[in-house]
Amino acid sequence: MDRKQRQRIISRQRDALRRHGYHPNALFWSSREIQALRFRVLFETSGLKAGDSLLDVGCGFGDLGDWLARQGCPVDYTGIDLSPELLAEGRRRHPGIHLHEGDIFDFDPSPQSHDWVLLSGALNSNLDDQGAYARRVIRRMYAACRKGIAFNLLDARHERTANCWDLQSFVPTDVGALVGRLSPCWKIRDDYLENDFTVVVWRPAG
Repeated sequence: MDRKQRQRIISRQRDALRRHGYHPNALFWSSREIQALRFRVLFETSGLKAGDSLLDVGCGFGDLGDWLARQGCPVDYTGIDLSPELLAEGRRRHPGIHLHEGDIFDFDPSPQSHDWVLLSGALNSNLDDQGAYARRVIRRMYAACRKGIAFNLLDARHERTANCWDLQSFVPTDVGALVGRLSPCWKIRDDYLENDFTVVVWRPAG
């Protein structure tokens, strides 16, 4: 991601936070229910366990860590996000969690340093790069995990999503081909929303 792309995302988030305050709309989710649905699919499909260490890429307010705790699955949570304003609000709302400014390449986690690396909605912005940055992020996420990664993407098979100029969407089979080169153990789930799918990739035992 170049400086112009980064600043565009930060400015867009700042404007959304100013308009909506602490609400999923500030993260470009349509509702709390849709945000929670995506969290639930990531959680249930991955097999994340209480006590696991979790790196949340593009964490926004850090709501995923709080949501997991309320499901009875508290984790060792670290969140990273480009937006200093979202992180500042997240620290006020969720005191005690670890939040860091930047993307995964700025944070530069060590190989296999976290049990799970998750991402929800952070690759939905169109960067006009044909998905090159998103593919780099997915590979970097996998390098940082001990157990696996899970992420959601917009589905290019959905006509309105695919034709929205400011959104980036993907064909699930193309993403399957990408993650299949990382691990033989992966799954795609697309049964919860018509314009979204979730990918889980497990690191093989041994």
